Amino acid sequence: MIESIIAYLQSASPDAIYLVLFLIAFLKNFIPFLPLDAPIALTGYLLMFTKVTIASAIIWPTIGSTSGFMVIYLISRRFGLKLYARDNTSLPPQWGGRIHRIFPPHEMELVRQRFATHGYLAVLANRFLLGSRTLIPPVTGLMHLNTFLVVPAAAASALAWNMLLLYGGYFLGRNWESIGGFVAVFSIPVSVLFFVLMAKKIIHFIYERKEHAAELRRQQEEQSALIE
Repeated sequence: MIESIIAYLQSASPDAIYLVLFLIAFLKNFIPFLPLDAPIALTGYLLMFTKVTIASAIIWPTIGSTSGFMVIYLISRRFGLKLYARDNTSLPPQWGGRIHRIFPPHEMELVRQRFATHGYLAVLANRFLLGSRTLIPPVTGLMHLNTFLVVPAAAASALAWNMLLLYGGYFLGRNWESIGGFVAVFSIPVSVLFFVLMAKKIIHFIYERKEHAAELRRQQEEQSALIE
């Protein structure tokens, strides 16, 4: 099987291979459950058998991955906040009520301000975040993070990830199918560190919100007592 693939790729146009790498990386943003990283690792293994250059094999999937990320980000940025409008009439009442209970409209700006810095960090690390990378583009769009900062962060993440896949496939050789275990060595520490950081931030935010609510209740009680 692998011999027939090598034979085909040796005669294939490098431009056709670059196009396939671009499309694979682009579609990975929309179909996360498909193992679309494997063909990039395979390309790394096959570099010595084809006219494909390492630079182009890295650049084209990086452009594809970044483009897919930005499409989802821009859609979420354009339409996401409509879900939180106080007078939203485009959603069924039950859905609008549920969304507003979980994310009250009056708190959205506060949430965006508190988590903006971590949002850029999430974009930068998104390709290495196990199990949650598909959530990063819509969430960053929803939070209206600065597009001019999101683009280079998404591109840097995609560049690092594709380099890891290609060089991993190259050094693993015929064992390129073990790329999942190879990249996990890098992904797991990044994921654990990021989720610990976010958990601490969320716990602090919830505690701060409860303290603020308690303070408001106390002030209201004092005002009621004075009126009486």
